[in-house]
Formats: sequence, C-alpha cells, structure tokens
Amino acid sequence: MNTATDHVRIVEVGPRDGLQNESAIVPTATKIALIDRLSDTGLATIEATSFVSPKWVPQLADAAEVYAGIRKARGVSYPVLVPNLQGYARARAAGAGEVAVFTAASEAFNRRNVNTSIDESIERFASVLERARVDGVPVRGYVSTVLGCPYQGEVPVADVVRVARRLHELGCYEVSLGDTIGVGTPTRARAMLHAVAQEVPLRALAVHFHDTYGQALANILACLEEGVRVVDSAVSGTGGCPYAKGATGNVASEDVVYMLHGMGLHTGIDLDKLVATGAWLAAQLGKDTASRVTKARSAA
Repeated sequence: MNTATDHVRIVEVGPRDGLQNESAIVPTATKIALIDRLSDTGLATIEATSFVSPKWVPQLADAAEVYAGIRKARGVSYPVLVPNLQGYARARAAGAGEVAVFTAASEAFNRRNVNTSIDESIERFASVLERARVDGVPVRGYVSTVLGCPYQGEVPVADVVRVARRLHELGCYEVSLGDTIGVGTPTRARAMLHAVAQEVPLRALAVHFHDTYGQALANILACLEEGVRVVDSAVSGTGGCPYAKGATGNVASEDVVYMLHGMGLHTGIDLDKLVATGAWLAAQLGKDTASRVTKARSAA
C-alpha cells in the first residue's frame, strides 16, 4: 500500500450530513446526546451541525443550541458548515472554532443546491476564508458531485480538479471530495483522486462516499491505496442529500473502522463504543439504519 503512515483520521459527519435529510425533526437533546456519545469513542473530528438558513435545511435550525449544548471533549474538534459570511458570524457567535465551506464540481447541482454558479459560490465564501484567516479559524472545503451529478450526469474530472485546487488556494487546509449520489466505482474513484492529487497535496485531501450502489468501502479502499488518509463517514450510515433525489446514506463509520482495523490501520477509535452509538442512533430514529457491523454484532 502506498503510504507513509498507518493512521487514518475519520471525520464523523453524522450529526450534520447524516441528520440533515431526516424528514422528521430530530430533537435538539438527541443531537447533543449523539455528539457526546461520539466524543467518547475516540473520534478526533466530529462535524457538529450547519449554520445554513433554516429555510433550506429546517432539520438543523437549532445549530446554535446544539453547539452550545455539546460537551467539548479535549482533543476533539467540532467543525460546523457555513454557507456565507452571515453563517460564519452565527457560527462564531455560538463558539465554533472550525468551519467548513462547500461547493460542487457540477454547475447544475450548484444551481439547485445554493442557487449560484460554482464561481459565484466560491466568490461568496471567499470572504469567509478571509475573515477566518484573520480570526485564526481553520477552514475545511467540500466539493460535491465529484463522480456524478443527478442533473447533468457525468462530471468532467477537470472540473473536479479546478474546484478542489481553487478551494486549496483560497486557504482550505483540507478538501473533501464527495461522491454525493454514490455512483462511483473503485477505478473511477482512484482516477479522480489521482488527478486531483496532481494539483492539491494528497495530505490535504479527504474522501466522502455515499453508498447508493454498495461501492463506498471499495472506493475508500482504492483511495487508501493511492495514499489518502482522511475519510468522511456517518455513524449508522445515515444521510443523503436534500438536493440529490435517490442518493442514499453516507458510508457507515462502523463499517469503515471495522475495515481499517482489519487492514492493520489505526484510527484511535473504540469500535465497540462506535457500534453501540450506531445502534442507539438507529433506535432514536426509529429506522433500520444500523450499519452492517452493528447488525452483525447485535445478532451474534
């Protein structure tokens, strides 16, 4: 395996990307309890919530309350998603010490998601990066639809490279490459990552796969073999995208950690605690959303 380290950092996106697509409003207390449980598993990065307009994502309208209510564990970062300078100001007022911005590699998707072109969306949050630089706040960047778009279909790799490079140039310390609708396969995922890594240092790249066609773990493995060492995932495999009809959940954190540990890679995560948290969340949501690992261990 092409690697300089055997440690993989998991970015847990369940509390934000996992819950944002739930049709029934998840109580604030449940969100806080979820993040506190995740904090006890050994995760180093937990994306807590999103300070987007409640009009567009009503599920996360309680962002400030959630962020104020969680127990901030030592050594754990709790980034939040912000769409613009107004969202950044709200996040900072709530005490957020790290933020994330987002755009897409697909013009059609960006129009549906944030009602702007790619370039306009980048221009919109360039001021966020400027302010964050002054404030000393780290900024992560997301690029959606890197392997396919629900509106335009194929997304040229050159577009993915251009957008990822621009985010990195603007100051994002890390750029997460997202297969938003889960259509990628290992060969395509590897080729996409390789192309982006020619322009953005591999150490600054993360991967984010949805599991629509059951390819997420295989795609992650292909990218690990290319040297990526940061993987986004959501406990219990929750998620989806409000602007990508048919996309299923994120790859389950439990399944990813099980695979990584089985490969001899280290995460610092207690898998048993993570599995228990996944089972708890599935019960809270009243859904059969538990991961493969959670289901297998529950049946044993």
